[in-house]
Amino acid sequence: MRIPDWSPELKPQPQDLIDAVLKRRGGSLINLDKALLWSEPLTRGWNAYLGAVRTGLPTSRKLRELGICTVALLTGASYEYKHHAPDFLAAGGQQAELDALSELVLQDARVNAQHPALGAVEQLVVQYAAQMTLDVRVSDAVFEALRQHFDTTELVELTSAIATYNMVARFLVALGVSPEE
Repeated sequence: MRIPDWSPELKPQPQDLIDAVLKRRGGSLINLDKALLWSEPLTRGWNAYLGAVRTGLPTSRKLRELGICTVALLTGASYEYKHHAPDFLAAGGQQAELDALSELVLQDARVNAQHPALGAVEQLVVQYAAQMTLDVRVSDAVFEALRQHFDTTELVELTSAIATYNMVARFLVALGVSPEE
């Protein structure tokens, strides 16, 4: 990491904050937390917001994780991919779909995300995430195609997950946060 790992000796933080992060993480801090904990307000907001995006949205977890994995691969955020590929699989995704995603990001998934291992909706999610990540602007054609599969709430939640993990990727890559051993 480009900055020192946070520790209570280097930057004391309120115990309730540390406890909240530990609770969300299942009892131990990950490297991302060791970067975030340098800022109390950032950590409080991040913990609440990312907790909601990760576990509080009813929109398909599998499709949200597919979008997040797309962002991770396109931005070079290996930390993000290491954490979210297993979540994609746990949400019902298949390894063949992750393999297809890896192939698609080497091509231009913004224009064409067709792959036999991915269903039509999965292809749209990959294309949407690629356009959001690389172009910011999403084509009308892709958005209209998504409307055929998602209601407004689902579109908002899928979009927020992809946008949020673009932020996360940029934070991770800029600070050089590496995956845990």
